[in-house]
Formats: sequence, C-alpha cells, structure tokens
Amino acid sequence: MAIAEEGFPPTISLEGARKQRGSLTQARIRWMILGLVIGFGLVGARLVQLGMMETDQRIEGQTRDAITATRPPILDRNGLEMAVDIRVPSLFAEPRRIIDVEEAVQKLRTVLPNLDENWLRNRLTGDKGFVWVQRELTPQIQEQVMRLGIPGIDFITESKRFYPAMNEAAHILGSTNVDNQGIAGIERHMDTESVALLQELGLARGNALTPVELAVDMRVQHVLHDQMVDAMTRYQAIAAAGVMMDVHTGEIIALASVPDFNPNEPASALVKDTFNRITAGIFEPGSTFKTITIAGALDSGAVRITDQFDARYGIRFGRYTIDDFHGKHRILSLPEVYKYSSNIGTIRVMQAMGKDNFREFLSRMKFDERVEFELPEMRVPTVPTTLSEVGAATASFGHGLSISPLHLVTAYAAFVNGGNYIAPTIYKRDMAEAEQLYERVISEETSEAIRYLMRLNALEGSGSQMNKAAQGYRAGGKTGTAEKVVDGRYSSSKVTNFFASAFPLDNPRYAIVIMVDEPKAENPQSGTTAGWNAGAITGRLVQRVAPMLGVAPDFSEILDQQIVPRGLR
Repeated sequence: MAIAEEGFPPTISLEGARKQRGSLTQARIRWMILGLVIGFGLVGARLVQLGMMETDQRIEGQTRDAITATRPPILDRNGLEMAVDIRVPSLFAEPRRIIDVEEAVQKLRTVLPNLDENWLRNRLTGDKGFVWVQRELTPQIQEQVMRLGIPGIDFITESKRFYPAMNEAAHILGSTNVDNQGIAGIERHMDTESVALLQELGLARGNALTPVELAVDMRVQHVLHDQMVDAMTRYQAIAAAGVMMDVHTGEIIALASVPDFNPNEPASALVKDTFNRITAGIFEPGSTFKTITIAGALDSGAVRITDQFDARYGIRFGRYTIDDFHGKHRILSLPEVYKYSSNIGTIRVMQAMGKDNFREFLSRMKFDERVEFELPEMRVPTVPTTLSEVGAATASFGHGLSISPLHLVTAYAAFVNGGNYIAPTIYKRDMAEAEQLYERVISEETSEAIRYLMRLNALEGSGSQMNKAAQGYRAGGKTGTAEKVVDGRYSSSKVTNFFASAFPLDNPRYAIVIMVDEPKAENPQSGTTAGWNAGAITGRLVQRVAPMLGVAPDFSEILDQQIVPRGLR
C-alpha cells in the first residue's frame, strides 16, 4: 500500500482499481450474454410456434388446393374432346391489408364497372383474410387490375370447364358450377361416385392425368342433335328427343333432347322445358308398346307367329269400346296385327297370354323400376302394380302407363340382340364385360320373330316413310302415337309421337328411339302420326350415320328373306 508524502493527498491503488473495473466488465458481459440467450430463445420459441400454426389461406371456406384443382378431360369414343379445363384468373381481396377502401372501390370500378359500388365497399371493409371480388376473368382484365396497384388485391388462377361442342351434348355432359364442381349430367356423376371407383377410373378431383372416355360418338351425336333441332322447325314441335344404343354392349352412342342449354352457361339450364326427355321424361309410349306385348306373348308360348286373331269388332269394357284407328275389321294374322297396328288384335294377344303373365313380363323388362344408368337426371316409370282387365287391355297398346325413352330403347335392344337385357351405359364397355351383365328376357327364337315383325312394318306398314330414307340399311321398327292428357281427358289434337327401331335387322347393331312432342303436319300431303315425323327422322338419321358406323348399304332382297322366320317362309 502506498504512503502519501507530506502536503499531498493519499494516492488510490492502481491495482485495486483494475480489479474493480475487470469485475464490472465481466458482470456486464455475463448479463449481455444472458440477455442474448433469452432473446434468441424467445425468438426461437416464437418461430417454432409459428411453424406449428396452420395459417388460414382459405377464400370464403375454400382451400386454395380445391380452387386450383382441375377436372379430367372428357373424350368421346374416338378421342375427341367433349369437355376440357381452361385456366382463368379470379380476383380476390384481403380486406385487412387494404389501406384506403374508398380509393380501392373507385379504382376497381374503372375496370369492372358491373360491380355494385355498395356491395364492393362492403366486401373490402373489415378484417377478413380473403374474399372473392369477381371470378373467371380474362387475362386482359387481370392486367388492367394489376396496373391499378391496389394493396390487398390479387389474383389466383383456377380451372373453368369448357365444352367445345356447346349445346350438342349438353344433356350427356351436364355442367359445372363456378367452383368447377359437377351439378348435372356425367359431370355430376363423376363427382358423386365413390372415391374408390373414381380412383379406379382416374376421375378423382385434381387428377387430370387420366381422361374420361365415353361411349358417345360425337359424329353421330352431331347428326342426332341436328335432326332434333330440325324437327322443332320442320314439324313445329314443342320438343324432340332421340337416343341410339349399341344393342350388344349397351353403350349409348348418342343422346339428344331439345330444347337444350349451353353447358358453358350453366344458368341456361334453368330455362323452362330444357330437361332431358330421354331419361327424366316419362310418357305413354303408344303403339311402340305393342312390340313388348307381342314379344311377351310369343315368349310365353301362348301365342305363335302363325296364329290369327279376331279383329272384326271392337272390344267392350263396360260402357267403353276399344276399336282400331284404321281398322281392317277382319281376322288378322299376328304379322298383320303388328303391321296394321291393331289395338283389337294386340288385346287378343295379351288376353291369350293372360294379364298376370303380361304384368310379370313388364317387371322382367324392368319397366317398373329406374333404369340402371349413370346420368343422375332420371325418373321412375308409372306402371300399375296390378292390372285390371281394362287396364291390361289399354296397357297392351301403350296407354295407362308411362315409361322413359331410355326404358324403351333398352327393351328394343334386348328384343333384337338375341334376347339379352343389357343395362345402358354412357361409358365405354367391351363385349367381354357386357356379356357378364346379360340377363336373358326372351328366347333367341322370339328375338328372331320380333326382328321379322319390325322389318315387315318398315316394308309394308307404318314404318314405310322411315324405310324410304334408310334404303339399303335394313332398318325396321314400330310407330307410336300417344294422345296427351289435357284437362283430365285424352286430346286427339295434342300427341306425342315415337318411333322405336333397330338396324341392320339381318345383323342388328343399333337400337334407336325418336320422340317428337306435339308435331304439326309438315305439308298438306303429310299427317301428324308418328310415321310422318318420328319415323321419317329415324330414316334420315340412319341414312347419315350408318356409313360412319361401318354399316354398308345392301339392297339385296335375299337379306330380307333371311329375316323371315322358318315357319313363314
């Protein structure tokens, strides 16, 4: 320790001062290190917390993955695109990031003047994360909005469904809503099927790798739709519809119903009377049902193709008498009952079979249940559970019950393909798969007889107008003119006409049903019964599509002779 000299204050020890300063510095460093450790710890903990949190990136309840998901393209049987996804920009806002709502409203309306000002102001006000402003815009509008430079306004690219053929296959495809979800037709079926099946078919939402292949042939579809549109004008009808089916596989080759809608504008499907009349409409089938009655009677063994029936007088039921439209009033052979479309003769055929057996045959043909089919727009037929004597009589020629055209074409397909019922499908199906689904409903011998009767009607009966247009393609079928019920009574001035047919009948491949609702006469020389419209349409259709489908014309009379059953040759 230093000693102070006289006259001077004592000096401070330098060694002690150094120790004191060193201790203070070390303490400060320790506190600083501790503070840094605590600070980094807090930051790290916050980062971990934020990393574990799921930030809500949904836009009005929809995740971005769902918004940007794509649907698989839909192709016809030849690989032609029927429905595809296109990428479009959609405008959304983050209200909590918008600095000046009023400025944003005014600027946006310079590009999107159709937006209501009050609605837009309400959308942009508040602390919501994401809200839609307008969806499915063009790239040009997207560029104009981006140039406005509004904070909190941005775009997301989503998928929009596009249908290149417009109206032509509307009732097959259906449509999607603004969220690209199926709301009708095969689009809805794709979305409502089980996940397992969708994955098997490659249809799962967001999986655009595997296209969906339909059985539809867009070449035939175009012709069928064109004929239906023409029917509306040519016959001044209120509606027309048609369907073509492969009789061996059950594949629907074409299906059209007008009035229809543009699936690119889903709201157009809400217009009155644009429903699918092939699947969602049920009608009294008229005389096309005589084929069903005769097929059932022949198959039961109660009637033979060589039998004759008394059609000299009408059949009375209480106060009412059922007669023929253009009666021959004589004994008729079974082929004559068919080609002259005799109500009396058909009732006699049904009575020989028995009304209970007749009703059982209707169930065998699945006329009292919904057709197993992919399109969701379907109706259940109205067929009485039990038939009285008069009920069975009227049902035998297609009155007093209602079925869909899809039921009818499926039945005719079974009648000409050798007697096997096959449920229709809108998807592609090969023969091996189809044969596994066959249900025998009539014998091959009965099928041969029905093919003969259908061809006979084309050559000598009410199908002659059809046969003129379809010469060489061995088509045949049955007309049906059903009076509509108006104010509780049948009206002779308002009718629904049908023509159910198949071709080529020497080697059947396709069944067709054409319907025309409330047609007028094309000219003073023509009539309003089915042969003049539904039959003529069928002939024009066959003449145009048969070459597309690989059916060659052949005018040899030998082919028609081969169709005649052995007992009648």
